[in-house]
Amino acid sequence: MRYIRYACIAVFAIALIAVALANRGMVTLNLLPTEVAGMFAVAPSIELPLFVVIFGGIVAGLLIGFVWEWLREHAIRAENARNAREVRRLEREVKRMKSEKHEGQDEVLALLDEAS
Repeated sequence: MRYIRYACIAVFAIALIAVALANRGMVTLNLLPTEVAGMFAVAPSIELPLFVVIFGGIVAGLLIGFVWEWLREHAIRAENARNAREVRRLEREVKRMKSEKHEGQDEVLALLDEAS
């Protein structure tokens, strides 16, 4: 199984390197549309290789997706935490009730009764 994982990583690495080598040309990345930049009298732009723009878009999309899912699953995590607290409380209550049940009994009989 480990070798399959390494093979998949190698295939993805080769594909990413091929994309990077095929898209080395410089492109101008404008941060604002021309009309908006004219209104504010600024024209922020930067020249980058195309593969940096492609990979940056992929990374930004992944990060936004991870954060979105983490926020979406907040209710599920909160409910699981509440359920875990309730289970611990009920386990403590059962243990307390068992210890009260065995008060005044012989210790060996109480252990045998507790084990069953």
